[in-house]
Amino acid sequence: MLMTAPQRPLVARELPTPEPGPGQVRLRVTACGVCRTDLHILDGELRARRLPLVPGHQVVGVVEAQGALAKRWTAGERVGVPWLAWACGACDYCRAERENLCDTARFTGFDVDGGYAEHAVVDERFCFPIPAAYSDVEAAPLLCAGLIGFRALSLAGQAARIGFYGFGSAAHLLTQVARWQGREVFAFTRPGDATGQAFARSLGAAWAGGAEESPPSKLDAALIFAPVGELVPRALRAVRKGGSVVCAGIHMSDIPSFPYEVLWEERMLRSVANLTRRDGDEFLRIAPLAGVRPEVESYMLKDANQALGALRAGRVRGTAVLDLA
Repeated sequence: MLMTAPQRPLVARELPTPEPGPGQVRLRVTACGVCRTDLHILDGELRARRLPLVPGHQVVGVVEAQGALAKRWTAGERVGVPWLAWACGACDYCRAERENLCDTARFTGFDVDGGYAEHAVVDERFCFPIPAAYSDVEAAPLLCAGLIGFRALSLAGQAARIGFYGFGSAAHLLTQVARWQGREVFAFTRPGDATGQAFARSLGAAWAGGAEESPPSKLDAALIFAPVGELVPRALRAVRKGGSVVCAGIHMSDIPSFPYEVLWEERMLRSVANLTRRDGDEFLRIAPLAGVRPEVESYMLKDANQALGALRAGRVRGTAVLDLA
């Protein structure tokens, strides 16, 4: 499926089968997660760096062909492709193991074609082996919702009581990790979303309510997955002195002004940008140990616009995934 212009539905096109270049492999795509970042790109909130563009950055596939000098993977191996498609490896950030901040980084489904397609060409260095415990469709959400969510959770430090604002793809995975780690989870959903709150409690949340509500106890940290700037002062009010608020999305509406007193007392506000390969290795090691089971709703590739519409309307329980197998 191809994006041809912002704020228009994706269109189906027959494209030539891509050929891998040096250090690249071609995958036969078997599944691709549908992410809110895809919506931000499609809706023009994030400007696509090239058009036309194949979206999708939670890609699972089987190695089909190798380019020159590509030696890491062999034909028939199953791999996952995340948002980070390439980093220079030479800048100050890359040398400091912060490749997520590389000034010339490229991103899957944004700078380079992604996984809403039958084939994808990717840099072999930026692929991960998929744990055997997961089917292709189950594995797709792990590659962004899980992986970048895990980075956000790591930035919350040792917080024992943690709140998730926006209980969607990332939060439903991270709740399972946090409970395995012995943390107490508080889930904040869209106002009046009784179904989402019941879903959160079924995964072990100690409390679930609307995003406009105050939790019954002060939080040690809060992670904001919903792209809603007005949640920032609400989350700051919900965390205790010395607590932290982590904004986990790549895009967010403007944050409204708020009184200094809600930030005072050494509360911390920070953002998460992208991911590193180390994050991927660590999360994909932990996920099966923690018994993480993604909740997925499957769509055919031709129904990608329908999946995006369901996500936009908040009708997806867990993660929408395009099943190409």
